[in-house]
Amino acid sequence: MLKLDSPITLNEKAWLSPNLCDRFSSDDLTRIGIECHAGYERDEQSRAVWMKRNEAGMDLALQIQKDKSFPWPGCSNVAFPLVTIAAMQFHARAYPAIVGGSQIVKCAVFGEDPTGQITAHANRVSTHMSWQLLYEDKCWEEQEDKAILNLSIVGTNFKKSYYSPSTRHNVSELVLAKDLVLDYWSKSVEECPRKTHKVPKFRNEIYENVMRGIWRDILEEGWYQGAPATRSSTQQIHQDNRQGVTASRPDDTTSLLFLEQHVNLDLDDDGYAEPYIITFESTSRCVVRIVTRFESEQAIERVAAGKRKGSIIRIEASEYFTKKTFIPSPDGGIYDIGFGVFLGPLNEAVNSLVNMLLDAGTMQTTAGGFLGRGAKIRSGTHTSAPFEWKRVDSTGDDLRKSIFPLPVNAPSDVLFQLLSLLINYTSRVSGTTDITVGENPGQNTPAQTTQTMVEMGQKIYTAIFKRIWRASREEFQKLFKLNGIYMSLDIPAPGGATRKDYLGSATQISPVADPNITSDTMRLQMAMALKQTAATTPGYDKDEVERRFLKSMHVEGAEAVFKGTNGQPPPKDPLLVIQEAKNQGDLEVKKLDVQIKQAELQLKSQDSQMAQQQFIMKMQEEQRLNNATILQLEAKAAEAAANAQSEQAYAQVAIINAELSRTKHANDHINAALERETKHYIAELDAKTRIIEAEKTAAVKAKETLAPAKAEPKPQPLPDIHVHLPSGGKKKISKGADGSYVSEEIA
Repeated sequence: MLKLDSPITLNEKAWLSPNLCDRFSSDDLTRIGIECHAGYERDEQSRAVWMKRNEAGMDLALQIQKDKSFPWPGCSNVAFPLVTIAAMQFHARAYPAIVGGSQIVKCAVFGEDPTGQITAHANRVSTHMSWQLLYEDKCWEEQEDKAILNLSIVGTNFKKSYYSPSTRHNVSELVLAKDLVLDYWSKSVEECPRKTHKVPKFRNEIYENVMRGIWRDILEEGWYQGAPATRSSTQQIHQDNRQGVTASRPDDTTSLLFLEQHVNLDLDDDGYAEPYIITFESTSRCVVRIVTRFESEQAIERVAAGKRKGSIIRIEASEYFTKKTFIPSPDGGIYDIGFGVFLGPLNEAVNSLVNMLLDAGTMQTTAGGFLGRGAKIRSGTHTSAPFEWKRVDSTGDDLRKSIFPLPVNAPSDVLFQLLSLLINYTSRVSGTTDITVGENPGQNTPAQTTQTMVEMGQKIYTAIFKRIWRASREEFQKLFKLNGIYMSLDIPAPGGATRKDYLGSATQISPVADPNITSDTMRLQMAMALKQTAATTPGYDKDEVERRFLKSMHVEGAEAVFKGTNGQPPPKDPLLVIQEAKNQGDLEVKKLDVQIKQAELQLKSQDSQMAQQQFIMKMQEEQRLNNATILQLEAKAAEAAANAQSEQAYAQVAIINAELSRTKHANDHINAALERETKHYIAELDAKTRIIEAEKTAAVKAKETLAPAKAEPKPQPLPDIHVHLPSGGKKKISKGADGSYVSEEIA
């Protein structure tokens, strides 16, 4: 137990002091430094096994190739990226889901809020704290990105939340598990009696802390004036190998390692170990700063009455560290496990199998053999190049008999099957199955089956997201308390928040990322389901539902796109909407019936017109043939009359004239029939046109209830029919102004 020559008095001046070192003698500071360093070494020893496993997992994630000489020097040394793939897949899903959008922090309002004041208060705090994380603390998002990737490999890391005097704002920085030393068997970070944070500091940072009065003056100390000792621990050597660097000789620019220990020590000699933060240099154990880890008398619980009235019962310490968990350690240790430990043995086995297969293939393609004396060739390594022939002192038959290749088996199929089995089970452990990494499960896989496979494949990620969400909530609660202490009292910050907004309880703070959502697709599906339910069920805030839907689609400037329904006309009665839709459907059906009837009439009219046109064309063709025959007979008759010299010749002329008269008479009958059919065709076409116009008029009147009628095209005038006469003239048949059909001869 620590014994001091001059214990301090724990009072308000002590817990408000920026540094208590000036209250202790140099010997007491030395004893405190030695005691703290001894506790640090005990904690390091308690987690030695976990550190060894963690370093092996990190080597697999970074695919570090270790020296290997079996089965021969220079053999295959492949590091298969199983841990790397699992970590990258988790990081690709988790980072956009956890850090999504510009509203990182939100406030949950519990209880009734009839006036809306609590909701407005929550919105101010949410906007301001999101601004703090994304814009004021410029390193927060970058470190959160790194923390998620590191968490998947190591299984544990921490966030340290505190107010930085240098930057004058709250800081929430990443602390890797290797840099925060805890007793491995502690129940939790809050109950751990000793937490040691390894903090490398450059000389300028040390000088600044001294000048600000944060640290005591150690600028004349020998360990500060000289070059720092080389940190050549096994852990540091492994870290340098993973990073591919070689440690340089220490000089004035080399950082010094300080240990910031959050520890319970009895420095006032009252029998109760108070919470302090003690910072000391790791090599010299020189203490540079001591402060209490509580801010006010309200954190101290004292005996209210009796002999021990006023004695300390308990002090509620301020907690700076927030632990993030990937998968809880099954053995109950405070350090959890990630893919580096889970997949480490499987990854090592896969590495061995891959290297064995490669070595077997190398032996099969490049194996040597044995040389007999008859070969007359010196033993050793012989190489051959393309188109190269080498001269030997043996005959071909002697060479064939004296050279015996080494019998080597082909790479084993059993090893390849075992390799496939291990890789398959590794995917099952990490959750990186084909369907969850974006590969097609098959062309005939039903959509519902595929969706179910995706959801089941993401169950492991959903559980991890819940743990990260829980840690983020605790981190934001710490920042909430820091704002209530260090924020400006009256000057509004971005979002309109002031310190007054942070003086209440921090139990309303929770991260914006939903622990049940592991992809953008799932978020959009949930928003669509909410929107559909709100459309059919009364009682929902439609504006808020629409805003959440736009947010799930990552619409930029959603507030400008959708300004709410206030001032808009009320929606129609759902029954009226249904009746209008029904009437519209009935009208569409009637319109479709009219269109079908019109099409049928048009088809029939076209068939009748085609038949009549074919008949008229046939009559006109016969007319043209008769006209040609008449002309031919007239020419023969004229020629015969001119050459007639006998009664026989005149008889021949009479025969020709008789034939000519018969042909003209037949042509007159054709003209009469043609004129009759043409008038009938025009009359029938006119009647059908009237029927079509009447039906179109009825259809237009039926559509007037929906929209104004469109102007129908006027019917085209019927074409005139021209009939060729035997005399060589033409006759035109057309419809008169009074509707009757007339014929007139034309030139």
